[in-house]
Amino acid sequence: MFSHSDITKDLSRAKKFFEDIVSFTIGPFSLNEMIKHRINSLNIIDVREYNDYIEGHIPYSIHIPYKEVKEHVDMLDKEKVTIIYTYSDSCPRAYNSALDLIEKHFPSVVLRGGFKHWKKFDFDIVKNNSDDYKESDYNN
Repeated sequence: MFSHSDITKDLSRAKKFFEDIVSFTIGPFSLNEMIKHRINSLNIIDVREYNDYIEGHIPYSIHIPYKEVKEHVDMLDKEKVTIIYTYSDSCPRAYNSALDLIEKHFPSVVLRGGFKHWKKFDFDIVKNNSDDYKESDYNN
């Protein structure tokens, strides 16, 4: 078994790991700018539970529950970059969803820090009243 110090001494492996993090994630500031200037080139997916989605989500995001991402790829445009988020970095749902989408040839990245990090910077949040919910809203 490797110790922590053995792993951290492998600088080429560490470099590749951190390059991948930078390449396949996006921060909230960058996403906010993309929403302002390039929203037509994005699919933004919230994979949290529905009640959390209606309590507040990133503008222009659509709700696809984590367990249903593979089943709802028809809702996405393969020509757009798909940005996926969940609660926070401690929740692996966004990363697992990205893997599912990449397997289906959708260019995908994960929002670093998730919705928790987005809220921390006081960016816009959309709230839906659950009383106004219609099944047709969910499928669009």
